[in-house]
Amino acid sequence: LLHFQAVDYDTTVWVDGKEVVRHRGSSTPFYANLGKCTGRDIEIVVRARDFQQELKPEGKQSRKYHNHTCHYTRTTGIWQTVWLEPVSDIYMSRPRITPDVSNSCFLVEMPLSGNCDGLKLRAALRDDTVIIANIEVEADLDLSPRLVLNIPAEHATLWEPGQAFLYQIDFELILDGVIIDRVESYAGLRSIAINGKKITINGKSVFQRLVLDQGYYPDGILTAPTDEALRKDIELSMMAGFNGARLHQKVFEERFLYHADQMGYLVWGEFCDWGCNTGAYGGQQNQLPTATYITQWLEEIERDYSHPSIIGWCPLNETWQLLTDKITELDDVTRGMYLATKAMDGTRPVLDASGYAHRILDADVYDSHSYEQDLTKFADLFSVPVEPGMVFENRINGKKESFSYAGQPYFLSEFGGIWWDAALAKEAAAGKDRSSSWGYGERPRTIEDVYERFEGMCSILLENPGYFGYCYTQLTDVFQEVNGIFDFDRNPKFDLKTLSQIQKKKAAIEDW
Repeated sequence: LLHFQAVDYDTTVWVDGKEVVRHRGSSTPFYANLGKCTGRDIEIVVRARDFQQELKPEGKQSRKYHNHTCHYTRTTGIWQTVWLEPVSDIYMSRPRITPDVSNSCFLVEMPLSGNCDGLKLRAALRDDTVIIANIEVEADLDLSPRLVLNIPAEHATLWEPGQAFLYQIDFELILDGVIIDRVESYAGLRSIAINGKKITINGKSVFQRLVLDQGYYPDGILTAPTDEALRKDIELSMMAGFNGARLHQKVFEERFLYHADQMGYLVWGEFCDWGCNTGAYGGQQNQLPTATYITQWLEEIERDYSHPSIIGWCPLNETWQLLTDKITELDDVTRGMYLATKAMDGTRPVLDASGYAHRILDADVYDSHSYEQDLTKFADLFSVPVEPGMVFENRINGKKESFSYAGQPYFLSEFGGIWWDAALAKEAAAGKDRSSSWGYGERPRTIEDVYERFEGMCSILLENPGYFGYCYTQLTDVFQEVNGIFDFDRNPKFDLKTLSQIQKKKAAIEDW
């Protein structure tokens, strides 16, 4: 099997002139079955096509030949790992591992490529090096055998935010006493629930102090230059006082999720579809909602289901449409992606669309975006009680876009975006042009103004019992967008201890 972790955008693979796979999408994995090709040379041809002007899901990638506003340098072709996997005629695929805290066990489904008489599936659960559960089941009747790995009380350790504990799981596929396939994996024992306006993790109300992470790099664009760079971004975020991130408008390399699992870092899985709309109501077409949205989103959920660090799903971001009596394709795609998410994963909360046009009245979560920089106005907006019936955003000519808030858990999932570049600030003070970069709102005059604004915004949200979390824009500068905690090269722009201390205040919704 020749695995492609991500190729942008339309990919076809031929082996010795015969087409073996085709895939549409920029960010999700697929594989080509090369057949029994050992012991001889074969010719593999991979064609990747990325049509510049196609209105497809592409996140923040620019459709122009240059960067502008919130649009960044495009990525085309193979941008994540390619690897070969030798397999037998019958082999295991990706396991679906579901933690069950209430019953202290893991529920496992192991998809197989096929079955045959005498096939068995064995799994061993390890706590460090000690085997604490061992089970073997017949695997000749079910295409996806199910296992229950019970955890003895003395070995039960929860995966907690900032305190990750991971169990190791070894799977073996056995035929007539011979191991024909082996998979090594891991799992975290943690639960997610909704209790009124709280989102609880292992029964505790954890305020989600998230940062917006767009996953761009000056030397790799969407591709991280090294595995260490992925881990370092999490470390930098935690040093600034954040306990998680919105992985924004990019399906991150799965290796990033491995590090998040290892470090107890909370993340929301998101698709790459910023500003999806139909062009109706006078709006400019941006990324058209089509069936491929649902297809690619299902591939992402399948890839990432078993990662304990993912504590919520967000299929869409800032969709643009008015709330009228006309039902559009975007309504269909929004509902389709929401229902598909709930069908694929009933264990995590789902936000139908982050910001702007909410279309699922009874969605698990509700949110809004605001880049208001004036602290008095910010307080007027976000220090008030959060009650059902409230409308948080009217962005298209003052007309309503969303169903009103219905009382579910609520968070401000984009705010801040404070413009700061010390060198450019000095130039601006001297009357020089600073239009080569941008951030949100009026530019602070001094770094002390940045701290005051950051503390004021965070405190308002932490002190409101109607909020289960927030997401600050953003972790790093990205090309022309200069509003990060760090610059594009990951150098800190502020004193991280100061930012961390500001966020340590206990939130009103927290109970620990």
